[in-house]
Amino acid sequence: MKFTTSGTAAETVLDFYKQAIPAASVARAIAFAVEQPDDVDVNAIVIRPTAQQF
Repeated sequence: MKFTTSGTAAETVLDFYKQAIPAASVARAIAFAVEQPDDVDVNAIVIRPTAQQF
């Protein structure tokens, strides 16, 4: 495995992961969908951070 020595590249990667959603939040969203009653059809789940950087 190679690691970057470029400060700019490393900062870019770290900034990208600052917007990552915690695993517990993803788990809660999935549990919400799974726990719906049988007469509710969940056919798509989109999970994204509320703040996005471009």
